[in-house]
Amino acid sequence: MKTLRAFATICLASALLALSAHAADLSGTWKWTSSTKSGPAEITAVLLLKDGALTGTVTGRQGPAEISEASVKDGMVAFSVVRGTTDQKVVIKYQGKIDGDAITGTIERPGPNGAAPTKTEWKATRAH
Repeated sequence: MKTLRAFATICLASALLALSAHAADLSGTWKWTSSTKSGPAEITAVLLLKDGALTGTVTGRQGPAEISEASVKDGMVAFSVVRGTTDQKVVIKYQGKIDGDAITGTIERPGPNGAAPTKTEWKATRAH
């Protein structure tokens, strides 16, 4: 009886680990529309989650940029993208809740001329 209970516990634990790993697997292509000064812009992120590390690129009107400071934990994802020149860098911060083939959260951009950062809603969907 103890062997059967131990086996059932191991099976349940394995299933939960597999489910949580699959639910948080962000590997793939993600798309969303972002509001810009010159109108809506289609944005694409190609993400790879491997051995717990998230890497990838975000491509918009300014071309591709590598993500940095990436984390995936407890169904949440966060990463930054640095844009601009060596003299004037702009750090854009993304954070969101992972729900299957969607990420919903906020994008934080620096405010103009040193003003407070602005946050906008963000909903990315996995491209199939």
